[in-house]
Amino acid sequence: MKLHSLELILSRAVLATGLICFAGGASAQSPYQASADFTKYAMKLRESAILHMEPQVVIPTMSRTLSVSGKYPWKTQIVTTVFWVGEPAGGNNPVHNFSSSWDLNWEQSYGGFDNPNPASRRNYIPANFVPRQNPFYIALPYNDVTHGTTKPESKVVIPWFRDEFRQEGQSVCHDHWIAIRNSAGKTCYAQWSDCGPFRTDHWQYVFGNEKPRPNLNGGAGLDVSPAVRDYLQLSSTDVTDWKFVDALEVPNGPWALYGDNNTVAQNLRRGQTRMAMSAPNRSYSPSSESAPQQTPPPAPAKPPQQQQEGPTIIIHQAQ
Repeated sequence: MKLHSLELILSRAVLATGLICFAGGASAQSPYQASADFTKYAMKLRESAILHMEPQVVIPTMSRTLSVSGKYPWKTQIVTTVFWVGEPAGGNNPVHNFSSSWDLNWEQSYGGFDNPNPASRRNYIPANFVPRQNPFYIALPYNDVTHGTTKPESKVVIPWFRDEFRQEGQSVCHDHWIAIRNSAGKTCYAQWSDCGPFRTDHWQYVFGNEKPRPNLNGGAGLDVSPAVRDYLQLSSTDVTDWKFVDALEVPNGPWALYGDNNTVAQNLRRGQTRMAMSAPNRSYSPSSESAPQQTPPPAPAKPPQQQQEGPTIIIHQAQ
C-alpha cells in the first residue's frame, strides 16, 4: 500500500524534474531524458515509501508444497473489503487508487473512475464507459517486484514462477486469476491487479498458511472490486474464501467479457477450446443473470447436413 506522504513525494519529483528540464541546456544533462525514465523513477519513489511501513522479509531457503487439496488450497474466513480504481485516500484507506503497485497510471489504463455506487453501474461495469481492463479485480498483500527487480523469495514461494517468469523486475503475479467464494457458496473469478490491503510483503499468507496480520480494517486480507462485490452480494466489509486458479480453470461468466488484460476474454475471442471442469455447457450474457431461461419449442426435423467443425467452448458453473 502507498502512504499519505506519497503524493507529496511524487509532486516534488515532478517539480524538480520540470525545473531541470526548464533550465537552459539542462535537458541534455538530466537523468530523466524520456517520460519512460521518469515513470520508472516515480515508481521507485512509490516503492521506497511502501518500504518504510514494511518489516524486513525473511526469505525461505527451500520450496514447500502449499496445496492441501487440489492444485491450490482455499484460504478460508478471510476478512474482505471493497476498493476501486480511482478511489481517493481517506478514512481507513491511507492512499489513493489512481495508481496501483504495477501501474502508475492505473485509472487511465482502466479507462476511468470505477464508480462503486450501485446506481451508477450496469451489468457489473460503470454505466458511463466500458472499461479497458477486467472490472473483476482484486488486491492481495504481496508484490513480487521492488525497485525494478524481482524479490528473491518470489522465485521460491510462487508456485507458477518458473512457468510465468519472463525477465527481471516483471511481475508474475499481476493479472493472475483467483476464485472468491461467499458464505452462501457462490463463486466469482477475478484478476490480481493491485497489492494490499496495507502491505505488500506478506508472502507467508498469500502463498503459505499464515492468516492476514492485524490492520485498520479488522485484519482484512483481500480487497475486491465493485464488480466482485455485486456478483457475490457482499457488504463493504465481509468474509469470503479465496484461492488461486489457472486461466484454463476459469469458467465463462461476466468476468470473461472485458479487458485488454483479460486472458480468458482473449482466449474466447481467439476461439480457443477450453476444458470443462463440471456442469452443463452454456454461454454467458449479462441478461442471463436476471432473466429466467425459457425452453424453446422443438425445431422441425431437418435432413442431415454435413457440419463444419469449429472451436468448442466447454465451460463449468462455479462450485
